[in-house]
Amino acid sequence: MKFTKMHGAGNDYIYVNCFEEKVENPCEVAIKVSDRHFGIGSDGLVLIKPSDNGDFFMDMYNADGSRGKMCGNASRCVAKYVYDNKMTDKEEIALETLSGIKYIKVFTENDKVVSATVNMGEPELVCSKIPTLFEEEKAIDVPLTVGEKEYKVTCVSMGNPHCITYIQSTDELEIEKIGPQFENHPIFPDRVNTEFVEIVDEKTMKMRVWERGSGETLACGTGACACVVASILNGYFKKDENIKVILLGGELNICWDSETNCVFMTGPATTVCTGEIEID
Repeated sequence: MKFTKMHGAGNDYIYVNCFEEKVENPCEVAIKVSDRHFGIGSDGLVLIKPSDNGDFFMDMYNADGSRGKMCGNASRCVAKYVYDNKMTDKEEIALETLSGIKYIKVFTENDKVVSATVNMGEPELVCSKIPTLFEEEKAIDVPLTVGEKEYKVTCVSMGNPHCITYIQSTDELEIEKIGPQFENHPIFPDRVNTEFVEIVDEKTMKMRVWERGSGETLACGTGACACVVASILNGYFKKDENIKVILLGGELNICWDSETNCVFMTGPATTVCTGEIEID
């Protein structure tokens, strides 16, 4: 199987062009290629396929083989892949995902994509649709006991479920311990992605993320968007302003537009390498 490894702010996936390749068991393949010791090493697998509703279809799988609906960093990388490989000459691409069509504008240097802005759509705040089992219609700064500690959390879906909580320092976070407890908490019927946020100033935040099915990743695009939405709802930031989100793997810029109610994410897209791997 021919592949390309790419990353967006350190959130790395293995990309396969399914216009040319056929992947029979994507769940098993995702587990194999994601292994950082016995595979290629990644946060998951992304298959680039034809689409009846957009220009291309992004079919993504997490490192544990579970299927994902949407990944903001991966969507930018798909746009880079199809543009750089001359599969399209469009600088505005309609990418179909399991969370709907995402519109991506690419920015190029020397005829190669270096970054992109993705219209991530409107945030979902209704608990039953995220989904969560909180009794409130919306979970904004509500208490949740995880392990032996009570946290204040805000829940948002950006096509996948996110739980955001605020801490004093992301550097001192024991995420390997607390992340799985959030992910598998019974109040989240489909598990959850959890973001731990440190507010730096009125336009900057730091974030670490524990992604369901992948563990800690260096970046999460939908998570960064969810964090900015949550932080505006909690009074830390304002709509219509570009908020810098500092992640372990780089930076993203997020804006929640009041006119459209959509969240726009801008960030890098980078090709690491190409190659072939034997798939049993």
